[in-house]
Amino acid sequence: MTFIVAQSDANDVSVVGGKAAALSHLTQHGFAPPAFFVITSDAFRMGKSGPIAQNGLKSALTAALKTLGTGLYAVRSSGKAEDGVEHSHAGQYETVLNVSGSSVLKAAKKVWHSGFSETVETYRAVKSGGEAEGPAIIVQRMINPKSAGVAFSADPVSGRRGVVVISAIDGLAEQLVSGETDGEDWIIGADDAPESAPDKPEYLMVSDAQSIAALARKAEELFGSPQDIEWAIDAQGLHILQARPITTPLRPAALADTTLTIFDNSNIVESYPGIVSPLTYSFALHVYAQVYRAFVRLLGVSKRTVDQNPTVFDNLLGRVDGRVYYNLINWYRALALLPGFSLNRDYMETMMGVSEPMPREVTDALAPPPSVGWRRIVEYAKLGKVAAGLIWQAICLPRTRRSFYDRLNGVLQAGLDVDASNATQLAAEYRRIESTLLDRWDAPLINDFLCMIAFGGSRNLLQRWLGEDGLTLHNDLMIGQGDIVSAEPAQRIARIGHLVRTAGITEQLKADARLSVLSAHPQIEAEVESYLEKFGDRCTEELKLESIPLQDDPTSLLLAIAACADHPPGGRQEGREPDWKALFPASPIKRHVAKWILGWTKARVRDRENLRFERTRIFGYARRVFLGIGREFTARDLLETPRDVFFLTTHEVLGAVEGFNLSPDLKGIVARRKAEDAASSQRPDPPERIEIQGPAIAPVWSDSIEAEADATRTKYGTGCSAGQVKARARVIRDPRTEALNPGEVLVARHTDPGWIAVFSNASAIVVERGSLLSHSAIVARELGIPCVVGLKGATQWIKDGEVLSVDGASGAVERCDA
Repeated sequence: MTFIVAQSDANDVSVVGGKAAALSHLTQHGFAPPAFFVITSDAFRMGKSGPIAQNGLKSALTAALKTLGTGLYAVRSSGKAEDGVEHSHAGQYETVLNVSGSSVLKAAKKVWHSGFSETVETYRAVKSGGEAEGPAIIVQRMINPKSAGVAFSADPVSGRRGVVVISAIDGLAEQLVSGETDGEDWIIGADDAPESAPDKPEYLMVSDAQSIAALARKAEELFGSPQDIEWAIDAQGLHILQARPITTPLRPAALADTTLTIFDNSNIVESYPGIVSPLTYSFALHVYAQVYRAFVRLLGVSKRTVDQNPTVFDNLLGRVDGRVYYNLINWYRALALLPGFSLNRDYMETMMGVSEPMPREVTDALAPPPSVGWRRIVEYAKLGKVAAGLIWQAICLPRTRRSFYDRLNGVLQAGLDVDASNATQLAAEYRRIESTLLDRWDAPLINDFLCMIAFGGSRNLLQRWLGEDGLTLHNDLMIGQGDIVSAEPAQRIARIGHLVRTAGITEQLKADARLSVLSAHPQIEAEVESYLEKFGDRCTEELKLESIPLQDDPTSLLLAIAACADHPPGGRQEGREPDWKALFPASPIKRHVAKWILGWTKARVRDRENLRFERTRIFGYARRVFLGIGREFTARDLLETPRDVFFLTTHEVLGAVEGFNLSPDLKGIVARRKAEDAASSQRPDPPERIEIQGPAIAPVWSDSIEAEADATRTKYGTGCSAGQVKARARVIRDPRTEALNPGEVLVARHTDPGWIAVFSNASAIVVERGSLLSHSAIVARELGIPCVVGLKGATQWIKDGEVLSVDGASGAVERCDA
C-alpha cells in the first residue's frame, strides 16, 4: 500500500484531504506554495497507547523527505472535510512547525492523533457530524518569513465582496491564526487602493498589501469562490501557504451590468475646480438641466422629445470624490437629439468641448443611423427650420435681453432684507430666483450660442479673405473692447492703485490689507466701496456658492490694488479701428460685409461677458439667501453654523423649510458630508476621465501613472495679448494660498475673475485652458501684459522658478536656461 502521495498527484480529496488537494491545485495553476508531500490517513492505526505507523511508512517517509531537501518542515493536517465549502475545521487539528527530518514521523503521529481529540469531536457534533478519524498529513518545507498572515478575498464580517481583508504579523502566522496575537489589519478596495490601513504600518508596505490582495483575488478566480488564504513573505518573496473557501455567509454576487457611464471634467473644471459643496453641486445640477432643455428646444428639438428624455437632462453632471464631472454619455445623448446630427455628427461632437473624444464604439452605439434618401432631405429641412428660428431669435435678441434684465432687476432690486427675513421668506425668495431667472435663462443662452456661431464664422471669413492678417485683426477687435465688463475691474484697480501710490500708502496696504487702512483717505475709500458695490459678488471660484465673495473678504482686492500701486501695469492694448478701404481696396461688398459681421460679433462678445457678470450677481444673491437660511437653521439648533448649509443639497434645504425632507437630522447629514469632503480633499484629484460599468454611485479608478518629464523646449498655445517677456515662472494652483512675486510669469491650469490680485503682479500669463474669449485674455489686454491660453499641460511641463520666454502674439512659450 502507498502511504506517500507526491505534491503533483495530491488531487483526490478522499485520499489526501481538502487542504492538500487545494495546495496541489494551486501548484498546478502557477501558484508557488512551499514544496510538500502527503502522508495518507491510512499510514497510521490506533494502538492502545496511541498511533502506530504502518509497515513501510518509515522508509517511504525517508525517501519522500529527500525530495523536499534538507531543512526544517511544517507538519499539518489535511482532513477529508477540512477546508471545505461548508466547514473549514479551522484550528481543530494540530499543526507542528519547525520540525527536523528525524522528528517528522513523531510530529505526523501527533497531527493524526488530533483527529480523535475532544475538540474535533465537539466540532463534528455541532457542525459536520460523522465519526472521528485521523486526517491525512501534509509535510511541507518551512520558510523563514519576515511577515505572515491571513487574507480574505471578501469581508467575512460584513459580507462585502470586492474588498480584500488582510491581517499581518511579524514572523510566523501561527499565533495570529490561533488568536493569541492581534495582527496589523488592512482593507484593500476594488481599485487596489487601501480603504483602511494602519497609521504607522509595522509589518507591511502598501505594495505588500496590494500584492497579497492580488494573490487572494487570483485564488478566488481559480477556485470560483471567495477564499481565505494564509500567506508569508520571506527573502524570496510572497508565498501562499493554503487556500480554503470562506464559509461565512456573504452578500450575493452582483449580476453582470455592462451599462457604461463616462465622467469627464476636462472642460467643467474651469468653472468648478477642486472640492465642490453638495449645495453648489445640486444647484448646478438643476441649472444645467433647465438651461440645456432650453438649449435643445432653441435648436429645434420638440418639447415632446425633451419631455421623453428626462434622465438625459437631469443627469448631465456627476460628483466624483467631491469633484464635479460631466456625464458624457448623457451629453452625447442630448446632442444626438439635435436636428441634423446625423448629417454633421463629427462637428457636433466637438460641441462637448472635452479634451479627449468619446470612444468610437460608444458613439456608434448611441448615435442615430446616418440619414439616407428622403430622410436626408427631411434632416436638411429641419436644419433650415432651425436656421430660420435662429435668425428670428437674433432679430428678437434686443427684446429678449431687455426682458431678461427686467426680470433680473426685479429680483435683485426687490428690496428683500436677507438679514431680516425668516426661513420661509428666504425659501420663497429662492423659489422666485429659480422660476424667474434660472428656469428662464433665455437671453444668456441665445446670445452665447449666437456668439459662438458669429465668432467662429467671422474669424474663418477674415482668415479666408485676409490670411494671417485677418486673424490678427479679429483678435484685436474681439478682445480689445474697453466697454466690456470683464475689463472694468482691471481698469478700476489700476486707477485705485494710482491713487494709493500718490497717497504714499502702498507699503502700508501691502502689510495690512484691510479697509481700515483707507479710512484716512476718503477718495480711495469711496473708490473701493464703489468697486465692492458693483463687483462684491466676484471671488475666486465664484460659481461655487461656498466661495467667500469680495464683499465679505476684500483682502484679495486690496492686495491687487497694492500690487498695481507698486508695479503699475503696462499700457492697455487698445483695439484699433482698421482702415477698411485699405484692407478691401477692390471689393466694397466684402468691406461692408466684414465691417457688419465684425461689429455684430463684437456686440455678441460684449453681451456674453456682461451677461456672465449678471450670472455672478445672481449666484451671489442665491449665496446670500442660502446663508440666510443657514442662519435661521443655526438659530433653531438644526445646524452648528450658518455655513454648514453648504453641506446640504438644495432639495434638503428647501425640504426642511417646506416640509418634504426625509430626515430632521441635518447636523448628522452635515457631519457625515464634512468628513467625506475632508477625506476627499486629502486625496489627489481623480483623473480627467473615468469609465464605469454598472451603477455609477461609487466610481473607482487607478492611480494615474506619473508622466515622464517633458524635455520639449518650445510649445505653442493661443496668443491673445501681444508682447514679449522673459522672466521666471510661478505655477499657481490656488490663488487664495499661493502668491506670485512681482514680475513673474503666472502659469495656471485655469483662471477666473477672482484671480485679479495674482494678475496684477504678473509680467505675463500662461494658462492651460481657455480661448480668445476667456477671462485671462480679456484682462491681460487691459493690463497690457502678454498672454497665452490653451497651452495644454503647462502646469506639468513648466517648473516653478525656471525662466520662460512668452510671446503673447504668436502663442510661443519657450523654456530658457537662464
